[in-house]
Amino acid sequence: MTHSRPRRQLTRRSLLRSTAALGATAAILPSKIWAQEPEKPSELIVRAWGGSWVESLKAGVSDPFTEMTGIRIRHDLTEDNEIQPKIWAAAAQGRVPPIHINWDTTTNATKSALRGVTEDLSDLPNLANATELAKPVGFDGYPMVNTYGYVYVLAYRPEAFPDGPPASWRHLLDPKFKGRIALYNDGIGFHFPAQVAGGGTLADIPSNMTACWDFVEEMKAQEPLLGEDPDFTTWFQNGEIDAACTISTNAREARMNGVDIQWTVPEEGAKFDTDGMWIPVGLPENELYWAKQYINFALTQQAQQVWLDGLGLPGVVPGLTPPADLVDDASYPTQPEDFKNLIRISGQIQVENESEWFSKFKAIMQG
Repeated sequence: MTHSRPRRQLTRRSLLRSTAALGATAAILPSKIWAQEPEKPSELIVRAWGGSWVESLKAGVSDPFTEMTGIRIRHDLTEDNEIQPKIWAAAAQGRVPPIHINWDTTTNATKSALRGVTEDLSDLPNLANATELAKPVGFDGYPMVNTYGYVYVLAYRPEAFPDGPPASWRHLLDPKFKGRIALYNDGIGFHFPAQVAGGGTLADIPSNMTACWDFVEEMKAQEPLLGEDPDFTTWFQNGEIDAACTISTNAREARMNGVDIQWTVPEEGAKFDTDGMWIPVGLPENELYWAKQYINFALTQQAQQVWLDGLGLPGVVPGLTPPADLVDDASYPTQPEDFKNLIRISGQIQVENESEWFSKFKAIMQG
């Protein structure tokens, strides 16, 4: 499963010289001056998710980075699970990887880190100011950096739930919702609450998830729509669904586009997870340097405030102000008590079992 490649050793270096031309923006970058920066590439390729995800990254990180460095950012919208084997193959064959930076789920990033295909990011200066959430669990260094957290909420149209927010995931089994529910096409975010809703316990994960699959079987009878992040927003906007297990960002985007939509964390709980960024091994030295500077900039308060305002997600830099519509919202945890009904499963357990869970979910839904 794992193999290693020699890692390049870079000293900690700043992104830009402090020049008057940069004005106040220079203050958000490391102050140490590197006398001779490596040659700038014409562009960096950043893998991203579509819809509001890439638009928010563009506004908060990519466009400001281009303005400060002159390096164009190209966003590759290949799905994270699809680009993973391409990166792994490039590393195994000693080829230059297809992207410079992978914006990825922490679980997928962990798989790549264990495989030895990620660069060490321990020398990023802005890690010194980040919270513990930025540190990948189970690693001594930083083969990736977590950039924010998120909740897989139960999003719903209030008019479809006249008695108030659905208190349980089992409420989605009402026959009136047949064909009006949406889930991710691999079931991500749904497995853990399904385990509880099916009568099992979180302590039984991963050894005994019969309860989860029983509940997924029940849900299959509801003929749910299956898709990816941009689909949920579209479905809500088009009035095609009444409820969905999705990251709050997608429901919030629909609401910002005028759709009457809310979300909740049912009594069985909702999955909390993180995403992050990492750099594949095999880049030329100068491109590796600038890719690191991109991620370092993504860890500034200024970049995170704009980027994560667009996504409505809590970041990993102190001092961020929650969007006005998400103050005290269950999908925007900031204090320890905010996590009491959120399900957090070990990253190692997810890495070891996620592919099997995805396959099982798809087999049930396609059966």
